[in-house]
Amino acid sequence: MFCRNQTARATIARGSALEMEIRRGKFRQSVFMESPQDSDIQKKIDYEIRMREGACKLLAACSQRDQALEASKSLLTCNARIMAYMSELQRMKEAQVMQRVARRSSDAGPMDDRSPCKAKVAISDLRIPLMWKDTEYFKNKGELHRCAVFCLLQLGGEIFDTDMVMVDRTLTDICFDNKIVFNEASPGFELRVELYSCCSEEDYSAGNTPRKLASKLSTSLGRSSGKKMRGTLEPGACSPTSNGGGAAILLPVPSVPGPKYHLLAHTTLNLSHVQDSFRTHDLTISGNEECSFWLPLYGGVCCRLAAQPRCMTQQMMSGCLRVKLGGEPQGWTNVYGVLKGTNLFCYHQKEDMEANVEPVLTIGINKETRIRAAEKDPHSKAQNICISNQYGGEEVTHTLAADSREDTQLWMEAFWQQFYDMSQWRQCCDDLMKIELPSPRKPAIVTPKQGALYHEMVAPASGEGLLLQDNPVSAEIRALLSSYYNDSY
Repeated sequence: MFCRNQTARATIARGSALEMEIRRGKFRQSVFMESPQDSDIQKKIDYEIRMREGACKLLAACSQRDQALEASKSLLTCNARIMAYMSELQRMKEAQVMQRVARRSSDAGPMDDRSPCKAKVAISDLRIPLMWKDTEYFKNKGELHRCAVFCLLQLGGEIFDTDMVMVDRTLTDICFDNKIVFNEASPGFELRVELYSCCSEEDYSAGNTPRKLASKLSTSLGRSSGKKMRGTLEPGACSPTSNGGGAAILLPVPSVPGPKYHLLAHTTLNLSHVQDSFRTHDLTISGNEECSFWLPLYGGVCCRLAAQPRCMTQQMMSGCLRVKLGGEPQGWTNVYGVLKGTNLFCYHQKEDMEANVEPVLTIGINKETRIRAAEKDPHSKAQNICISNQYGGEEVTHTLAADSREDTQLWMEAFWQQFYDMSQWRQCCDDLMKIELPSPRKPAIVTPKQGALYHEMVAPASGEGLLLQDNPVSAEIRALLSSYYNDSY
């Protein structure tokens, strides 16, 4: 036990030092090569750190239960995003090192640089069944146990949170209406779904009246708030060790009085779970009935997990072709070809495609299609492209020709890439799965007065407003700040 505690303290110290370097900009300069991607992630980290400080201030000032629960939720989400962005920086650094090693290796053989396309992965209709005891649900006996719950979802460097839901024995399912879309998924993606819970009856008050808190915050929290508020935190609510993420860096979270969320259950979904239908997946449950945040989960989570690879939604290749129609030797027709999804669409001209006119010919391109390039004749510089498909037990071959051997090579490469993407994304390329765009969260309208606590909490940092970016977390905190301001004055 002593060794584990000592290791944890050492890890926390390293994480704290690393975060301070990030805030001073030294982490980027000393560890990573400067690049636009590095700079973008650094800005995201800086922004989330400022957001976290705002959530800490709000949590310390909350006088309402719902405010405190939302602020604690935002604090946990901000910290999870910081850790995800730091991991992304580390992956980018490792990729840079591998690229340099590959360039310096003089005896390296030819490398296959083909990589599968990215995809949108969407999760919706999240529902977690509950299993109450008969005496609790049917006979309505016993103490009414209420918890605030929400889901945190992470895929790579993208992290989203659902709305908070209040749960008691009157509910048979925990339902989240959020539709969440991840835009940069690879075939080997792992989507981690975490369910957090907090007993709503726990003490959340900071122990001061709003006006006293306003005075205290305005005098004690300024530009140096990051140093004053950043300290060690025991593993628990809002701690990286409590979310089961297994990150290499343990980033400490400021210890602020208030409600504490705990990891109640989690699961990891991957490509094998993708199906264009509502399915049930197993949950790994944490805690037990002795925990204040405990809820009687049935042991599964129901959801719809869909994916749209870019090879199914975007044009992967387009250009002029000639297609042979009929059996006549001279029966060639000029067309404008577009490779998209499981088809090669042939239009009379490019303008027909832009005007959504029906193509003159559609050739199937799927996992069973066979494509080969053949010489047109010994004296020609161009090649024919033969595409063969099975229709009703009969093989049908379409012959196309490009204007030059170089164009033929480009088309063949596009076909091979399409086949490779299909082999990697598997069932996602059988048919185009439907993905509904998530509904935007309603922005909060804040009209603070001069000198209010609101201004103390949104003081500009590094030339930028703390809570001015259009972000779901900032929208929540703006709403909480507005609510706190109205309650206080």
